[in-house]
Amino acid sequence: MKMFPRWIAVLLCVCAGALIPEAIAQDVNAIELLRTKPTADGGQAYSLTLQALGLMTFLTLLPAIVLSMTAFTRIVIVLGLLRQALGTPQTPPNQVIVGLALFMTFFVMGPTLSEVQQVALKPYVDGAIPFETALERAVDPMKKFMLAQTRESDLKLFMDLAKSPPVAAPMETPLSVLLPSFITSELRTAFTIGFLIYIPFLVIDLVVASVLMAMGMMMVSPVMIALPFKFLLFVLVDGWALLLGSLAASFAAPLP
Repeated sequence: MKMFPRWIAVLLCVCAGALIPEAIAQDVNAIELLRTKPTADGGQAYSLTLQALGLMTFLTLLPAIVLSMTAFTRIVIVLGLLRQALGTPQTPPNQVIVGLALFMTFFVMGPTLSEVQQVALKPYVDGAIPFETALERAVDPMKKFMLAQTRESDLKLFMDLAKSPPVAAPMETPLSVLLPSFITSELRTAFTIGFLIYIPFLVIDLVVASVLMAMGMMMVSPVMIALPFKFLLFVLVDGWALLLGSLAASFAAPLP
């Protein structure tokens, strides 16, 4: 349990380095949050500055930014599709799905986050490097992870849309191009895995519907009859261990 806050700190450090504007990153300790103005009766009036408003807006988007740069997208979509394929749209509940996806994300991202901690977070906490250098070092391991999962066709698509010049090495790909390419690739991979998950359960639905129709039981819902057979199949093949193990193995190793 002692490692959990450290992972959170690592993710915050990475996302700050990737997406905080350069001006804020350079002057992060000099942001003016409140302005005071004397009033006619001798008091003071307080008002928020534009910088503070921008910072608060960024903090509200930070969880989405964090999850978009990690393995969370693929894992949570696959788990949601599995729930639909089983025919139980409310079981497991959303809290269980999201919690399992988060801990699977920490498991998959462990080596990458450990590298971020060693090269960026720890030296910065020890005072060995300045804040700007820590941010630059924190982004590189995340870019390696994202590049390993991103298809070349998706990268080319967004490079062409952005009219970005060709890069000499993959690590020189700008984040403005890499992030949408990574998310697009993750969505495609997640739906491909979901299609493969649906096939055996779809076969059960077809078989049950055909049997009921042959028996003349037109008023009996095939969904209710097929549900226990789906559960039986999923339990017999040790579905959760098979699915989670395959999900973890589906992520390519980060680039050297």
